[in-house]
Amino acid sequence: MEAFICSTCGVQYEPAERPAAKCLVCTEERQYVLPTGQNWTTLPSMQIRYNNAWRELEQNLFSITTVPQFAIGQRALLVRTPHGNILWDCISLIDRATIALIEGLGGLKGIAISHPHYYSTMVEWSRAFGGIPVYLHGLDRKWILRDDPCIDRWEGQTKEILPGVTLVCVSGHFPGGAVLHWSGGSSGKGSLLSGDVVQVVKDGKSVSFMWSYPNLIPLSGPRVEAIIDVLKPFGFECVHGAFENCSIFSKGKEFVERSADRYLKMIRGDGTYEMQ
Repeated sequence: MEAFICSTCGVQYEPAERPAAKCLVCTEERQYVLPTGQNWTTLPSMQIRYNNAWRELEQNLFSITTVPQFAIGQRALLVRTPHGNILWDCISLIDRATIALIEGLGGLKGIAISHPHYYSTMVEWSRAFGGIPVYLHGLDRKWILRDDPCIDRWEGQTKEILPGVTLVCVSGHFPGGAVLHWSGGSSGKGSLLSGDVVQVVKDGKSVSFMWSYPNLIPLSGPRVEAIIDVLKPFGFECVHGAFENCSIFSKGKEFVERSADRYLKMIRGDGTYEMQ
């Protein structure tokens, strides 16, 4: 039996004789089904048609993206620490070249994922590195469409998964929406790996917040306020978002807070606000 992958969102399902009639992720209002209908693929098929590209974002931090773009097109981030390596967020394609490169960089101690849209082939990734834990917040447990003993349904607001590597549940996009704070990033000033829970935008100096990105449904003011409140204790210079070329390389915390201020004033009707 094949473990089918939705071609629109990239999430893999439990092995079955045939794919599901519909993808539960894509039929929910935060995502979408294409006008051409539901389509599925498999990991062996992807390994023939796609490959993964690498880029160094800062010392000991690498992005991994699939080319040509598949599904949502997010990147995974490999964080290297003296205590082991963590993969932040996940992409659907895993192949022998990717495994070999990661092993050459010290392997993986665990995988942490920001929210259900990026669960992708998380079980395949875990098994490729010996059944390492996959950290998903327990508030989003209903979106686990391929279960496995490797999955750690963590609870609460923070979880340190390695020294200096802390998951922070800020909610927002999903109830269990999380970011990763890496205290060793940015030469010790700290880096925030934000997925699209805190979405880095194209100018490289601001972020935004949405409940649904493809359907352009904004996040409510109180939820944005809650995100900023939860992040207050954490210092960070860089912010690395979900997509290629979406990073802030300096003044990260300042820009996140200023962007939130802009967002809140606009969503509350102060159309005269201009970000300085």
